[in-house]
Amino acid sequence: MEKKLKPQTIDEDAQLTDTVRSSAHQVWQAGLGAFAKAQQEGTRVFNKLVEEGNELQKRTRSMAGDKAGDVADAAADVADLVARQASGSWDKMEQVFEDRVTRALATMGVPTRQEIDALALKVEQLSKQLEELGAQAPKAAPRTAARKAAGKTAGKTAKPAARTAAARTRKPALSKASAPKGGKGE
Repeated sequence: MEKKLKPQTIDEDAQLTDTVRSSAHQVWQAGLGAFAKAQQEGTRVFNKLVEEGNELQKRTRSMAGDKAGDVADAAADVADLVARQASGSWDKMEQVFEDRVTRALATMGVPTRQEIDALALKVEQLSKQLEELGAQAPKAAPRTAARKAAGKTAGKTAKPAARTAAARTRKPALSKASAPKGGKGE
């Protein structure tokens, strides 16, 4: 029981071929349409992704700039701290050096600045006292020629006695003020 296939007619074959061609052509056009649509959508999506990337980059740069500013501030703070510590150490070392030099000069007997100033003040006071004493002393009368001649002859015999009398009438010398001792203006 075999069934016999009926041979198809040429018209049916041509129609089938046309249908397959038409379907293939439609599939091809649908593929091209899908590609065009994907290309449009892809470009739009690509452009949107580029915009979002730009925004993200701006935010990242802004945050990085803020962080860089914070890092710069922190570095400046550390530099200030180190400078203050170095300055403090330098001041301490300078003070130690000055103290040692002062002690060494005092050991050698070199007067301090205060001692020199005190001595200068004492000299100034003594100079003023001498000026006052010189102003109070009576001025001697000018010698005349006759007095000079009389003084020459009389002076030869009276010289030793005059010297001793003059020595008795002199005022005692002012006592010297001793300079302060020690290297620190004691």
